[in-house]
Amino acid sequence: MVQHLSPSDILAALPPKLRPEDPATLLAEVARLRVDVERLGRAERLQRALFAISDLASSGEDTRVVLEGLHEIVGRLMYAENFYIVRYSPERDSMRFIYFADSQDPVRPDPNEEIPASEMTNSLTLALIRHGRPVLGPSTEVRRELGVSRDETLGPDSEDWLGVPLLDEGVVRGCVVVQSYNPEWRYTEDDRALLSYVAQHILTALERRDAKEELERRVDERTRELRQQIAERERAEKLQAALFRIAEQAGRSESIEVFYAEVHTIVSDLLDARNFFIALLTPDGQELDFPYSVDERDMKRPRRRLAKGLTEYVLATGDPLLADRDGIHDLVAAGQVQSFGTPSVCWLGVPLQIGGKPVGVLAVQSYTPDYLYTKRDQELLSFVSFHIAQALERRQAHERLREAYVDLEQRVAARTSELADANRELLDQISVRERMEHKLKHEAMHDTLTGLPNRSHLLGRMGMALSRYRYDPTQLFAVLFLDLDRFKVVNDSVGHLVGDELLKEAARRISRCVRDPDMVARLGGDEFAIVLDYIHTAEDAVAVAERVLKSLAEPMRIAGKELYTGASIGIAMVDGRYRSPEELLRDADVAMYRAKATGRQRYALFDEQLHEAALKLLELEGDLRRALQRQEFEPHYQPILSLADGTLVGFEALMRWRHPVRGVAAPAEFLAIAEETGSLEPMDWQIYEHVCRDIGRLGHQQVYTTLNVSPRHLRAADFDQRLLELMSRHHVKPACIRLEVTEGALLEHPEQVRECLVRLREAGVLTLLDDFGTGYSSLSYLHRFPLYGLKIDRSFVAELRSGESGGSTAIVRAIRLLADSLGMEVIAEGIENEDQRYQLRLLGLALGQGYLFSPPRSAAELLAAKLPA
Repeated sequence: MVQHLSPSDILAALPPKLRPEDPATLLAEVARLRVDVERLGRAERLQRALFAISDLASSGEDTRVVLEGLHEIVGRLMYAENFYIVRYSPERDSMRFIYFADSQDPVRPDPNEEIPASEMTNSLTLALIRHGRPVLGPSTEVRRELGVSRDETLGPDSEDWLGVPLLDEGVVRGCVVVQSYNPEWRYTEDDRALLSYVAQHILTALERRDAKEELERRVDERTRELRQQIAERERAEKLQAALFRIAEQAGRSESIEVFYAEVHTIVSDLLDARNFFIALLTPDGQELDFPYSVDERDMKRPRRRLAKGLTEYVLATGDPLLADRDGIHDLVAAGQVQSFGTPSVCWLGVPLQIGGKPVGVLAVQSYTPDYLYTKRDQELLSFVSFHIAQALERRQAHERLREAYVDLEQRVAARTSELADANRELLDQISVRERMEHKLKHEAMHDTLTGLPNRSHLLGRMGMALSRYRYDPTQLFAVLFLDLDRFKVVNDSVGHLVGDELLKEAARRISRCVRDPDMVARLGGDEFAIVLDYIHTAEDAVAVAERVLKSLAEPMRIAGKELYTGASIGIAMVDGRYRSPEELLRDADVAMYRAKATGRQRYALFDEQLHEAALKLLELEGDLRRALQRQEFEPHYQPILSLADGTLVGFEALMRWRHPVRGVAAPAEFLAIAEETGSLEPMDWQIYEHVCRDIGRLGHQQVYTTLNVSPRHLRAADFDQRLLELMSRHHVKPACIRLEVTEGALLEHPEQVRECLVRLREAGVLTLLDDFGTGYSSLSYLHRFPLYGLKIDRSFVAELRSGESGGSTAIVRAIRLLADSLGMEVIAEGIENEDQRYQLRLLGLALGQGYLFSPPRSAAELLAAKLPA
């Protein structure tokens, strides 16, 4: 035992020559050293406690053992006979007493029970959590400090109570509490500071264990999921193989008995089928026949009249039946069935349906509890029975056909001796008729040129694949839509006979790129389609598309000529949104056009983006047609001014669409679809009608308005007459209207266009050439056509540079000089700033338009602005 000496004892024990002159100094130093020794002792105990907490958290011990260890560690630092730890969930506002040790309180909370805070209203523990700071003192004083009432059900009062919260980044996640029922044991401020420090390490340790347990739980859960996925994949592969075998045996088995035996073998690979039978209704529907039966107990199953057996119950309800011994007993007791043969422990039967009508039953049963069938087995057998019924229907049809032929042969043979000549003639007629029927059927379902299936045959095959996919979404298939590139060039250059031979060769090459289960069809013209059955991913379809593209890219030797072609391919994968084969074929066609638009000799997959684009295009087309009916297209006018003084000389009428939802839309948003659907021409006439009405409203009879005219208008024989009649109806002078045409419009049917413009010029309607310099800019048609003026494209105006050179200055100067020499008016478009206006004036241009002066505005806006004439 260490003897504690007083400072005076230490001083007396020193030799005389070591005693300091000032004893008080030595005594103070000894007292300071003693305090340091005690502080180091506490720090060492605390350090050991923290190491012990960390070791506990990392150990593989049970949670209860870890919590008891934490209690023991805290007990080494202070009095902790009565000690508990609470975990709090702020999200759910509930508590769990994960550890509780108390010498006076007989109630031991369940560590797994989550107690809502609403049930602990007067609890000191909940008040501490709400307070969020350490609390020390007798429980009565602590209760007054925290504003909590006394509740006898929440345990006895203590002489001293110390609680500290467990804080995680300022959020209270629980608390640690020690308490004393003995007046001799009190807690100090040092204990409060010490427990607060230790509590945070306890929280860290608990969170580490929580994280470790959560990780282990997630690993176990993921492992179970992976195992389940592997089992499901193996089951699907096994089921797929079984279906292939059923389909194969339906056409290959020598007899129906062999086919039944093969079905039994296939079913045995999927589930326990030691006791298995197939029951079929007789043709009159009065008896039940058992063409195949293998059983451990009942060796034979003779034909019987319909009664109340389990088999008849399945036939009557049309639903599968899975019954154990008790379930069978209940059915018997209810009078719904009666027992036939040896009673089974578990019986499973599913109906065989042909044409939507039950015609038989597929059943398995177990006589021992070693194997009991499940709902999974019921689903599996039901799925297999669907395919067995189809194979059985084909087999029965084949058998009936074979029997009919055998019967026919026997009847013919019986009468051969007396009707030999007549019989030969009859046989010839039958043979000819069969050949004709076969030929007609083949021609109805196949293309006459290539011998491939036609569109009707293709849609039928796709319909079967779509039905199979709806029944089993794992049975994916894809449709490829092919369009031969440059086929029209071949037809036009070397003739249709060579083109037909090219189509035949293309059909042969495409057919060599697919498997036996797949189908290649010709849809008409130079369009083909491929149905790829039983694929796994879109990459399988892409691989076939790449093979087809590579095969068609090789040269073809036809009629002594080496021809080249290629293909654009669209691919559509089946998914749940398709309801008909036509929808799949349509989407593959849309994808093909995308491939063709991106450069030909390639493929494209149909995706949601294409689907949405097609829907938006369809919606826009419908909106355009409705807009025409509702007169939603209106002209916006951009002034044409004198560059010198800003005098107004005219307007350009620009089309705008005032949509009731989207607001005002510029032509760039809808012009392409309008041209494609043929809506542009009536839209232009709607604009022309508005302009003729607005000229009178605006009161600018001294200025002109220009109308943009598309090539389609100029190709119409009566365009000039129709326009002049419109102007006359609204009392618009010819001088008030000018037309703007593009260079491309002049090159299409030039003679017809020239005659139309000459007639309009003679009537007083002048014509301007729009966007001059961006097309061919041929000088020949400037004097061939009756053009009054040119409009310099905005791209040249934007490239003007300060000074007399650089950018497009030389081009603009050349256009102005050319127009001056021909006596034409020149208007500059797209003037955005004063610098451009200044440069144009330097180059001698007199007229212009652009956002510098005014954006295009409606007639109502022009009237409100009171633009001067």
